[in-house]
Amino acid sequence: MAAQPRNLMQSNQSWTDDLPLCKMCGVGTAPNCVYGPDGKGTESHPNEDGYLRLKTENGCFLYGVFNGYDGCRVTSVASQCLSAELLLGQLNSSHTDNDVRRMLTQAFDVVEKSYFATIGDALAMKAELSNFDSPSQIENMSFHHLSSQNQNQNPQERLERLKQLEQEVSGGATAVVALILNNKLYIANVGTNRALLCKSSSDGQNQVLQIGRPHSTDNEDELQRLAALGLDSARIRQAGQIGGQSSTRRLGDHRVKNNYNEIDLLSAAKSKPVIAEPEIHGSLSLDSVTGFLLLMSEGLINALESAHGPEQANQEIVAMVAAELAQQTSLEAVAQSVVERVKRLHHDVYVSGRQRATYCSRHEDMTLLIRTLNYPLADGALTPTQGGRIYPVSVPYSNSQSTSKTSVTLSLVMPSQSTLTNGTNTASTLEEGTPTPGQSPTATLQSTNTQTQSSSSSSGDGSLFRQRGSQAAQPDETGRVPPYVDFSQFYRLWGTDHSDGQSTQGGLGPQ
Repeated sequence: MAAQPRNLMQSNQSWTDDLPLCKMCGVGTAPNCVYGPDGKGTESHPNEDGYLRLKTENGCFLYGVFNGYDGCRVTSVASQCLSAELLLGQLNSSHTDNDVRRMLTQAFDVVEKSYFATIGDALAMKAELSNFDSPSQIENMSFHHLSSQNQNQNPQERLERLKQLEQEVSGGATAVVALILNNKLYIANVGTNRALLCKSSSDGQNQVLQIGRPHSTDNEDELQRLAALGLDSARIRQAGQIGGQSSTRRLGDHRVKNNYNEIDLLSAAKSKPVIAEPEIHGSLSLDSVTGFLLLMSEGLINALESAHGPEQANQEIVAMVAAELAQQTSLEAVAQSVVERVKRLHHDVYVSGRQRATYCSRHEDMTLLIRTLNYPLADGALTPTQGGRIYPVSVPYSNSQSTSKTSVTLSLVMPSQSTLTNGTNTASTLEEGTPTPGQSPTATLQSTNTQTQSSSSSSGDGSLFRQRGSQAAQPDETGRVPPYVDFSQFYRLWGTDHSDGQSTQGGLGPQ
């Protein structure tokens, strides 16, 4: 019996698992989701994204985000091959920028060839079976048309095997890869993922730089490249997709790469129109740079742009990251919190029924990789009540004798978000500084990482925040439990500021 085809992609382990991880990096992920009429979401397929976050002893760092489709086979091969081609001593401090760019390009070429090598046996077997397109043809075929491995299969089994082989050889991935060598940044991009470099100035402003453009059907440079191959670029732009994907460059995808002449949109091409050649940007010097690098999968970008539009997507994601960096003490928590926030924004727009809700019925897998560059994380030890956070809350009040409203600001010291829950950092679930459309700004909890409480809070002893014991609070004789936050001082201060003569106990205080 012939040997079974070698399938490296089905393994749950990789030799890259033994490589040292970069500790200056955090990754957040979320699976794909399709919303039902009730707003509840379900996954339509297993997570197909992947990422790299590795370093070497000679100061070389390799990061990557891969957006897979129709399976994670190409993503798995890409992460392993890129690591092998770049991190096993090939790169050193003596290499010039041209050397590094050449090696990055060669590494992507190896990924492409390695992937197609892994599916070679499956392609050959599929070619055998694909000569017979219907059950009747398979029933009438003589045994000598098939290899010995397939001769004992009945026609229905052969059809099922053909479907299985089609799944094995399908799929592809887009990739954005960042390499840091000699404190210089290189970005290699294939497809529609995104890289952002955020530089923070001394006055706290963030300068956002998108490195490169996506290789998509609305990229003018890509349309010109396809037109030079004899294709109708206007028709491609109108179609918006090639082989079910918007990318014009991608890894893998046997059907589009090797059978493009059978695809009507690509049939006139003089050579392969969809390629795996990366676009290399850099080097960019990171000397004296304070900020962070973001690598994002297409699913994350599309989810945010579907919810809020594409105009300010880069600024929004950078603002979210900066806000979480000011609060979290772990880069993993920062990245995951931002992904969860984008996921929540996308869901909220869908259930709101607003104009953009029609664009938010589903989202694909989302991955965000954050690499800080001399950028400090929050120091939980310096915040009030052992790492607590202060939330100024604007609360409108009115009484029966007056139609005016008074806004009173309270500083509520909340438990630290870095408290461990089941061994993992608890992610923030608060919208901070970016209220959704229609939401009153006074309803937004704005977090600040500060060491002092405002004057309206109690005097530095933490008495405003009543500590709970390990056991649940027991009700008193009236059936009430002690309040979590003591508002008595607030009621006294509020009462002294009003001249209407109404007593605090008779008005606002608890009865």
